[in-house]
Amino acid sequence: MDIARHLALIDELCFRPFPAEHGPSRPGLVKAVLESGHGLCGGDPGERAVTVEQYEKERDALCERLAERWGEPALWNLQTVLLRTEREEIPEPWAALSARARVAYLWEAQGTGRWLALAVADRDETDEVQLLVVVTEEAPP
Repeated sequence: MDIARHLALIDELCFRPFPAEHGPSRPGLVKAVLESGHGLCGGDPGERAVTVEQYEKERDALCERLAERWGEPALWNLQTVLLRTEREEIPEPWAALSARARVAYLWEAQGTGRWLALAVADRDETDEVQLLVVVTEEAPP
């Protein structure tokens, strides 16, 4: 992991204009995969567990650095959000994030009007494990 590279990307996402068109990102929202790999379905469950643990450590290291800037993050249980999607309309990116990750660390990026979520996407065992960052104007529900 390259914390400096990840922090530079997070800074860029917090301050550059949002995209004007739909795509992997959309107006008012950008997503980036900081780390990805290992643990696809059919692979070694032990390898997947090691990857999840590694990405959680990387997430925690990034959290420490971001906390120096914006204060302690809010820890958000995405299981609750996922359950809420069954009975109410949850805005994006929060509904999609709850389908991919179990928890997210959240900050309101001071001076930007944006929210930042940092999460390890490991909920779907048929998909790669990913360390994700989401930056959006949409406040968490």
